[in-house]
Amino acid sequence: MFGIGSNPEKKLVKKYDRLMTEGYKLSTSNRTLSDEKYAEANRVLKEIEKLREGKKQD
Repeated sequence: MFGIGSNPEKKLVKKYDRLMTEGYKLSTSNRTLSDEKYAEANRVLKEIEKLREGKKQD
């Protein structure tokens, strides 16, 4: 019961998925905005990787 809804990795994965979807949709209409979404998704992915690395070391 503890920690339900407060998993930071799960939250970041959802954000990453949302950004990738938005970037894809924008790729046909606004390439600049699409690139920004993909860049933001890449930053989120790096955060996810850092969290996962921290879990491996524990």
